[in-house]
Amino acid sequence: MKVKTSAPGKLMLFGEHAVVYGYPCIVTTVESRIYVEIEKSEQFKIDAPQVKDLRFVEKTIELFCDKYKVDNKLLIKTYSDFSSQYGFGSSSAVTVATIRALSDFYKIEMSKKEIFDLGYKVVLYIQGVGSGFDIAAATYGGTIYFVTGGKVIEPLSVKNLSLVIGYSGVKADTASIVKNLESRIHNSESKYTKIFENIKKIVEQAKVSLINSDWKKIGELMNQNHKFLQELGVSTDKLDKMCQAVVDAGAFGAKLSGAGGGDCMISLVPENKIKKVESSIIKAGGEILNVKTNI
Repeated sequence: MKVKTSAPGKLMLFGEHAVVYGYPCIVTTVESRIYVEIEKSEQFKIDAPQVKDLRFVEKTIELFCDKYKVDNKLLIKTYSDFSSQYGFGSSSAVTVATIRALSDFYKIEMSKKEIFDLGYKVVLYIQGVGSGFDIAAATYGGTIYFVTGGKVIEPLSVKNLSLVIGYSGVKADTASIVKNLESRIHNSESKYTKIFENIKKIVEQAKVSLINSDWKKIGELMNQNHKFLQELGVSTDKLDKMCQAVVDAGAFGAKLSGAGGGDCMISLVPENKIKKVESSIIKAGGEILNVKTNI
């Protein structure tokens, strides 16, 4: 018997970094997915050339087999629609897809919350830090309002999110950026608490604006969120340049998406300005990532 499952990648819309410290965020999924195939084998074997860190697959299988008392004599194969270099949450997506494949293979019913809880354990074990928003996105799909550790996982009804995504050309190391920020917060807690409180206000407003499809307001909130991420010290000159370029080209708004230090920026764009915005990203030295969101 062979079982095949998949999970989507994600993009952070609002609230990155603050979510690590107990504040809410809004994340949406992309149509690009990671696929996991499982079949019985003489011994445990993983064939996953495009998975950057195999520990996510290994730890998922170890925790699942231990929890449900099943054996791990399995051949696990993975393949992907997107590169792990783009910061779309490939580690979390492969974790969730592996849990789903194991539950299908062993005919063990798991709720979405149970999948999330197991996946979040894997991430914490390997990274030591993390809020779990990317595991939640891969598990629930669509656009979700999320509070650290899965205290709140609320699917939002968001339609026709017209995003243009630009890649800065620099692969960011999320764990080290998060840890670096943590050490700076330690030295100046009140300053950073104030920034996080402001980001929280933006997230709460964005939640309402997204449901109401108030694109102009969402764009303004993206610009504000980006300014606070600059204050946190996680943006880069390249990301700032790309965000400014798209706003000048007619985007409603733009911000970095994810940990910062590289990876991607996102812009909310009127349909009639998409081509102009895309060319402005290329002129600023970025690369256009053709992925659909809010799947």
